[in-house]
Amino acid sequence: MIGASLYFLQEKLLFLPTTLPQDYTYQFEYPFEEVFLNTSEAAVINAIHFKAEHPKGVILYFHGNAGDLSRWGTIAEFFVANHYDVFIMDYRTYGKSTGALSEQAFYNDAQYCYDYLLKQYSESDITLYGRSLGTGIATYLASKHQPKQLILETPYYSILDVAKQRFPIFPIKPLLKYKFPSNEFIKNVECSITIFHGTDDSVVPYSSAKKLYAAVPEHDIEFITIKNGEHNNLIDFNDYKITIELILNN
Repeated sequence: MIGASLYFLQEKLLFLPTTLPQDYTYQFEYPFEEVFLNTSEAAVINAIHFKAEHPKGVILYFHGNAGDLSRWGTIAEFFVANHYDVFIMDYRTYGKSTGALSEQAFYNDAQYCYDYLLKQYSESDITLYGRSLGTGIATYLASKHQPKQLILETPYYSILDVAKQRFPIFPIKPLLKYKFPSNEFIKNVECSITIFHGTDDSVVPYSSAKKLYAAVPEHDIEFITIKNGEHNNLIDFNDYKITIELILNN
C-alpha cells in the first residue's frame, strides 16, 4: 500500500508549488520584465527577467521544488546585486505557469528559456545555476550546450539516489516516474562546474552531492563544502558568499 502511494502520489511528494493569480503584480528591488513563454505543448511559462546596470552576463536560474516566483525572485536578486542579469522561470503548475507536469516538460521548458536568452546574449555570457530540484534541470541543459559555467547548489546524484536513501525498504526504481539523472548528464558537460553543499543537509544528503562530484573526476569541477550548512541556508555562510562572489567577479 505504501509502495502504491509512492507511485501515485510522487508528484505531490516531489513538487510543492504555490500558485498565483494571473493578475498578480510582482514587486522586487531591482528592475525586471515579466515574461510569458508559450510552448508548443499548450503550456505557458511565466518568468522574471532582471536587468542589472552594466551586467557582466546573465544567470539562467532554476529554482527548488517549493514556492513560486514571488519568493524565488527575491532570492535571485542576490545575483542582480552582483551585477548580473537573471532569468528565472516558474515550472508548470507553479505561480502563473500552466501546463501538465512531466520530466520531459521540465527539460523542454528549460530549453525554451535558453533559446529566449540566446536571442539577447552570447552563449559565452550565460551561466546556468541550479538549486536543489533545479540542479538536475541545469545540468541537463549544460550537457546540451556550451554555456560559460554551471553552478549547482545542494545538488543530487539523481532523484533515484535520494529516494533510495529516504525509502530504503522499497524497490524505488520501478516506482519513480521522475529520475532527473544528473549523474548521467554531468558526464557530457564541457564547461566548468562548481558545486555547493552543506554537511547538515537533511533534504538532499551531502553524500549524494559527493557522488555527483565523483562522477566526473577528470573534469574542471570544484566542490565547496559548507560545514554545518543545511538545505536552505548556504547563503548565510561566508564560505558560500566569498566563493560565489569570486566566481561571479572572475
